Amino acid sequence: MSAALRTNLALVALSLAALFAALWLGPTPLATPFADDEATRTIIWDIRLPRALAAWLVGAALGLAGAALQGLLRNPLADAGVLGLSGFAALGAVIAFAFGFATFAPALAVLFALGASLVVVAMGWAARGPASLALIGVGLSSFAGGLIALALNLAPNPGALADLVNWTLGSVEARSYEHVALVGVLFLIGAGFIFAAARGLQALTLGEEAAAAIGANITRTRSLVVLGAAACTGGATAVAGIIGFVGIAAPHFVRAVAGHDPARLLLPSALAGGVMLVCADIAVRLLPTDTELKLGVAAALIGGPVFALIAARLASRGGDG
Repeated sequence: MSAALRTNLALVALSLAALFAALWLGPTPLATPFADDEATRTIIWDIRLPRALAAWLVGAALGLAGAALQGLLRNPLADAGVLGLSGFAALGAVIAFAFGFATFAPALAVLFALGASLVVVAMGWAARGPASLALIGVGLSSFAGGLIALALNLAPNPGALADLVNWTLGSVEARSYEHVALVGVLFLIGAGFIFAAARGLQALTLGEEAAAAIGANITRTRSLVVLGAAACTGGATAVAGIIGFVGIAAPHFVRAVAGHDPARLLLPSALAGGVMLVCADIAVRLLPTDTELKLGVAAALIGGPVFALIAARLASRGGDG
C-alpha cells in the first residue's frame, strides 16, 4: 500500500471519528448519541449532525481550494482567505443579505469569489515570491473589508446589521440540511473543476515554459483552478461566513506525508481541512464561555501562528523566493 493511499485512508478514518465525536460531544452531555428518546434524537439528527456535516464540507472546500491555489501559484502561502477570495465571497453574500435578496447570496458569493480569483491570478504572475503575493492578498482583503463595511453602512435594514456582523465572523451554528446541500453541491462542482486540472498542476511544477513544452494547456489549468476555487470558496463562505487559514494549514499539515506533488496533495488537503474544522467546531462548543466563540475567530487564532511559521520557514530557506 502506497504512502499516499495510507494517508488518505487515515484521513477518512479521522473524518468519521471527528463526525462521530461531534454527535456525541457538546454543551448538553449525552450518555450515548443513539438513545431512543425524542430529545436526544432531535439534538443528534436535527442540530448536531447538520452542523458537523456543514463544518466538514466547509473545511474540505477551503482545504481543497487552498491546495489548488498553492499548486497553481507555486506558493505555499496561497489561500482563499489570504488572497482575498473569502473576503470577496463574503462581500457578495453581505450585499445580498443587506439589501433584501438573500436568495441570491450563494450565487453572488461565488461570482464575487470568481472575480477576486481572476484578479489574484492575473497579478500573481507578476509577483516575485510569497511575500509579494501575500501583499497583493492583503490589499484585496482590505479592499473587500472596506466594501463590506460600506455595504453594512448603506443597508436599508439596520436591524439586520447585528446578524450580518455575526455572520462575517464565521460560524456553522444552527445550520440545517439545506445549508449542507448548498455547500455540498458547490464543493462537488469545485472539486470537479480542480481535479480536472490535476495533471496541469503537476506539469506546472516544472515551470510554465517547461509545462507548455510537454503539452500542458496552461490557460485551461488556470481557468479550471480559478473556477473550482471560486465555487469551493463561494459555497463555504455563503454557508459559514469568513473562515480563514484552513486553506493554508490543511495542505501544510499533510504535505510531509502526501508529498509535494500538487495533484497528490488535493485529496488529503480536502480531508484534512474537513477534520480540522469539525475538531475546531467541537472545541468552540465545549469552551466554558457565556457566548459561543465564533468558528472564524478560532480558526484565525490557530491559523495565524501557522501562517507565520510557514512564512518564517520560507524566509529561512532563502527569503522571498
